[in-house]
Amino acid sequence: MVDDERENLDLLADVLGREGYTNLCTTTRPLEALEMCRAEPPDLLVLDLLMPELDGLGLLDALAEDLEDFELRPVLVVTADRSREAKRRALSRGARDFLTKPFSPSEIRLRVVNLLETRFLYLELRRQNERLEERVRERTADLEEARLEILERLALAAEWRDDDTGEHTRRVGRMAADLGRTIGLSEEETRLVRRAAPLHDVGKIGIHDSILLKPGPLDEEEFEIMKTHARIGAEILSGSRFPSLRAAEEIALSHHERWDGSGYPQGLVRAAIPLRARIVALADVFDSLTHTRVYKPAWTAEEAIDYIGDGAGTQFDPDLVQAFLSLDSVAGRAGVSVTA
Repeated sequence: MVDDERENLDLLADVLGREGYTNLCTTTRPLEALEMCRAEPPDLLVLDLLMPELDGLGLLDALAEDLEDFELRPVLVVTADRSREAKRRALSRGARDFLTKPFSPSEIRLRVVNLLETRFLYLELRRQNERLEERVRERTADLEEARLEILERLALAAEWRDDDTGEHTRRVGRMAADLGRTIGLSEEETRLVRRAAPLHDVGKIGIHDSILLKPGPLDEEEFEIMKTHARIGAEILSGSRFPSLRAAEEIALSHHERWDGSGYPQGLVRAAIPLRARIVALADVFDSLTHTRVYKPAWTAEEAIDYIGDGAGTQFDPDLVQAFLSLDSVAGRAGVSVTA
């Protein structure tokens, strides 16, 4: 915890100490904080912005260069600077959350719990991977299964934050597989899509609740932060040699691309968007529209079908839309007959 005012540090230490956090390191000197983080990288950094010698943004920049996995170590900025620009700059430099002074002890406790849960989920995933890699030569098939199960649970952890049933990911997987089978994908490729699709939104675990659970439209700044879940998800899934996880990485990165090139994060156009991502995009949108979320009520199946039909050739692959609307799981819910 870094703040040039000792009273603030004492208050933070007292609040967190009462919650059972004992491994707390504090300093009023940013340069000393830099050396402390180099010597023992923290699980969580609580940081003021307005400090002498080196301000909070400068410290973030220095740590981003020094620590190899700094982006996976959450930063909570606690500052008296209430300006939108300060928040934008802090979040763009790697901070995961932003709180203004004066703060309430209960809010600090909640922010710390949320950020550390994300950190520890990552550490547990890494530990599991290390243990499983030791057995890779004898049990390659079991290893892939276990790794995928861990990541599916991580996907559910992210999904349960804005879908308290946790069923959205499973429904998307089933519907994506149905669509893949309808357009003639091999049974092996269909199984691959079925297993990879539920991980499409795993990157949401890196998005703060204040944005993910906002009961209304996001503003421009919030939407820019929300869009980062595609890259976060791809980064979490990257580097695997297993086909299921490579497919999941591809889907996580590209399922918000649009047929006309106006999507994110890469602005891909038409066939440049991976087919698996185009398939999952349709299943994801239909399921999201037809189920209640904190920011919207559920649409009827007819309304969702109209929306997807209107998006053929702009948001969605038009050939896939035609195949999608012919699915029994789609047309049957609307009580209509759709012919190709």
